[in-house]
Amino acid sequence: MSSFPAFSFSTVANIVSETGAAHRLGEHIKTRFPEAHRPLIVTDPGFLRTGLVDAPAASLERAGLRCAVHSEVVADPPEQIVMDGVAAARAQNADLIIGLGGGSSMDVAKLIAVLANSDQPLNQIYGIGNVKGSRLPLVQIPTTAGTGSEVTNIAIVTTGETTKMGVVAPQLYADLAILDAELTLGLPPAVTAATGIDAMVHAIEAYTSKHKKNPLSDSLARQALSLLSGNLIAACENGSNLAARQAMLLGAMLAGQAFSNAPVAAVHALAYPIGGIFHVPHGLSNSLVLPHVLRFNLPEAAPLYAELARIVVPHAEGTEEARSEALIVAMQQIAIITGIERTLQQVGIQESDLDRLADDAMLQTRLLGNNPREVTRADAYAIYAAAL
Repeated sequence: MSSFPAFSFSTVANIVSETGAAHRLGEHIKTRFPEAHRPLIVTDPGFLRTGLVDAPAASLERAGLRCAVHSEVVADPPEQIVMDGVAAARAQNADLIIGLGGGSSMDVAKLIAVLANSDQPLNQIYGIGNVKGSRLPLVQIPTTAGTGSEVTNIAIVTTGETTKMGVVAPQLYADLAILDAELTLGLPPAVTAATGIDAMVHAIEAYTSKHKKNPLSDSLARQALSLLSGNLIAACENGSNLAARQAMLLGAMLAGQAFSNAPVAAVHALAYPIGGIFHVPHGLSNSLVLPHVLRFNLPEAAPLYAELARIVVPHAEGTEEARSEALIVAMQQIAIITGIERTLQQVGIQESDLDRLADDAMLQTRLLGNNPREVTRADAYAIYAAAL
């Protein structure tokens, strides 16, 4: 009988996966939060322009809730954006926060829920476990199938020109996550591809995480990878394929549950500086370094990559190394088929930038510590050089 190391696992208490659920948002809120009267929807200007906020907002009003919309979130949100959201929640006297958007909107919603009724300053909650007290009720509704932020306990804030800080605390887990593919119908193929690959990276890195990998995170990561790899091309080729879109949302959410408990590693550590310095979207940053980090990890992680290859490329045969290589090639193929950028040069990065990227990557100690193989600065530089 195999014995498992001790582990703990946390996630969001309530999850609704249902196409069209956003049209019934008012019912869901009334049922689960009977005390709530003044919800605040937190979103970004681009998503507001799609018109897709109208139906959930109208549904809240039909349920007798006084809904306000705060649509000032930007990608890689700086501290001021968070504090503007907190001010909006206080002005509305909000008693429930709804994150509606991509990872940035959901991250900001988490922080608004934590800070709106608190006297803790934002800069005191950075790090792990520094949030004090309770928060406002929190509902998360993703509009991209990527970050998994709707089920994670982390929020990332841009604190300087290129620097970011994370808030990690149990209070950041939402009370309810709603997955509705109708909200993702407007996503262009390139965004669908990059966010989908981001979710696949979450699953792969959770499965190979050096710390906290456990039977629950493993099964979630495998199921996520199966859904994502089986539906990503279909969702990119036909953006109105609701079944593929719903499967992508579910896969991204399962991957979020996995990496929230078995944390991500070097792919993310090397992707963050690309996003921070060159303002490349997070999913694309991950995709650019992914094959090169996987190859670097092969000496330590080949047995696990070979297990994942069975899901993504079931026809792959041969040694663990051969099947791992098939997994890496399959991930590159997805980038080729979907037409997203595949080299650092394509996003404006030159050889003269690699030293700075390598220096920045080495600061991501929280993530690098989870990698199956130790990464030195020379290794980081070599991985970026391979990705050039």
